[in-house]
Amino acid sequence: MILQTNKHQDVLVVTIQVKEANLTVSEKFKIELFAHIDGGGKYIIVNFEEVTYVDSSFLGKLVSALKHAITNKAEIVVAGLNKDILGLFQLIRLDKAFKIFDSTDSAIANKGK
Repeated sequence: MILQTNKHQDVLVVTIQVKEANLTVSEKFKIELFAHIDGGGKYIIVNFEEVTYVDSSFLGKLVSALKHAITNKAEIVVAGLNKDILGLFQLIRLDKAFKIFDSTDSAIANKGK
């Protein structure tokens, strides 16, 4: 299990429990995140605060989960990106696909806005 989950009322926070989010963990990440979406999660915050590195395969699985969420009328947002990962999101324009928050608290506070 690479995701730790916490539920705050109707918000599900999934924290990535690896420092390097790469090809070796990307499929497991996708399977776990899809299970939360299929389990009825409607507002899911993917918390990157423990992640120091992310590669394209992992980001591809994140985008795949976003598409799956949209199909299931759910929303995925991201929080806790470090400066380098935020720069990568901006470089490849994922900041246009995902709402990005500094922290899970701000993501919870902005739910539905």
